[in-house]
Amino acid sequence: MKLRATAIGFTAILMWSFLALLTAASGKVPPFQLSAICFAIGSIPGLAVLVLNPARLALLKQPARVWVTGIAGLFGYHFLYFTALRNAPAVEAGLISYLWPLLIVVGSALLPGERLRWYHVTGALAGLCGTFLIVGRNGIDFDGAYAIGYGAAFLCAFTWSGYSLVTRRFDAVSTDVVTGFCLATSILSFFSHLGLEATVWPETSFEWGAVIGLGLFPVGAAFYAWDYGVKNGDIQILGAASYAAPLLSTLILTLCGFAEPSWRIALACLFVTGGAVLAAQEMFRRKIPAQSAAAE
Repeated sequence: MKLRATAIGFTAILMWSFLALLTAASGKVPPFQLSAICFAIGSIPGLAVLVLNPARLALLKQPARVWVTGIAGLFGYHFLYFTALRNAPAVEAGLISYLWPLLIVVGSALLPGERLRWYHVTGALAGLCGTFLIVGRNGIDFDGAYAIGYGAAFLCAFTWSGYSLVTRRFDAVSTDVVTGFCLATSILSFFSHLGLEATVWPETSFEWGAVIGLGLFPVGAAFYAWDYGVKNGDIQILGAASYAAPLLSTLILTLCGFAEPSWRIALACLFVTGGAVLAAQEMFRRKIPAQSAAAE
């Protein structure tokens, strides 16, 4: 059960790996407008399930703290991330915001029934090093003039890690509530767009296809899979494995001709893969004896 849930959670990381490619292919749609459209699309599968099985509507009746956590997690993360990109260089802002997997691994020590081991932290740090190689390939230069952007990026990292850790405590809450989180995030993104951006629509069917793809997968199904994974799977392994997202994203961009292959990518592969395997060694050790016992 735990291994299956962890695998489902990892599919969210795989889907987030396509975020950069699909965003690049979506044209010049402003971020909050894109967020509003994509989260609206992302809520459609959940709404379809509720329409086909109205009895599941009762699962949406949850305490206020569940709704506040979910909406603050999804909308808060994206609002802070876009704010960071508006007020700081993308490289530095991206690297700071990607502290969230490490924060999840370290913060998991506060969760009931979890124990933080040296290999969890070492594996997450190895993934962070791999991310540094990718994100900082053209150099890192932190400038005090961008303090607001850096601060937003730090809050971004703490918001998503906090959301993931607190969600773990709501393990009895059905993943159906993610539908409501997506709808609320879409509405809040829409109002943010009206107040902060000029409207720009996709210009071609190819761009519209990219927007729909974003809404169905990285900004849709991924959040349902992540919710299920962090509630029922190994959150420490998922945290360390999350560093695979920027690596896989870069590999996908390279294969599609948007980036050039380099030694940094190969070295990042070693760091991220090695870190994930190191963080997951306890699960491997549990599985091997179980298989041996079955063979006997």
